[in-house]
Amino acid sequence: MIRRALTLLLAALVLVTGAAQAAQATGYRYWSFWDRDGDKWTYATQGPSTARPSDGDVQGFRFAVSEDSKDAAQPRGAAVFAVICARTPAQDGKKRVALVIDFGTTADAPSGETPPARRTVCARVAPDATTAEALATVAKPLRYGTDALLCAIGGYPEQGCGEQVAGGDTSTTASPKSPSEESPSEESSSAQSSSAESSSAEKKDASDDGPSLGLVAGIAVVAVLGAAAVWQARRRRG
Repeated sequence: MIRRALTLLLAALVLVTGAAQAAQATGYRYWSFWDRDGDKWTYATQGPSTARPSDGDVQGFRFAVSEDSKDAAQPRGAAVFAVICARTPAQDGKKRVALVIDFGTTADAPSGETPPARRTVCARVAPDATTAEALATVAKPLRYGTDALLCAIGGYPEQGCGEQVAGGDTSTTASPKSPSEESPSEESSSAQSSSAESSSAEKKDASDDGPSLGLVAGIAVVAVLGAAAVWQARRRRG
């Protein structure tokens, strides 16, 4: 009986530890940038202001809450160049770039905002145009933060830029950055996530103000099981 109580005690400790770690997890709400490689998406190795897609390329943007690039949500739906650019004929001296713009889900939307429907557009631009320039021709207004992070596409979201979001909570926990309507001159795809992370890394999450209800309940369970183990031990001695 003592072994059983100790086993339950250990299991409860594992659960409490897991709950505490989950409660401390944070993400960042931002636009991630993707390249289409065959039939799959890959996180872009350059930012949209430096990437220069070729004619026939497909690129995507996804607005979501993610911890980092490894965990970033990909654009949803079909992404076929021939379909997206079917009504945009080729033109001499121009290139065509298919863009998938996924505004994300309601769960990831800032408080009070509703994400527009996913869009696919075909940008016909100069041969040396960057992705940011292509995006500006089909999805204005764009908004950039002071650190060159892409904050809004087509005016969404209306405010905020790479703010920190507590685990399980989609409300803003950091003050929005001052917007700049000018396109950035330097940016990397890693900056899409790292800038969001660094801009809020020193800001404490509101959940740090006190223990969560789940943590308190877990501690109570551990205490009860510990008391049960002690009681059983004394009973056997008696």
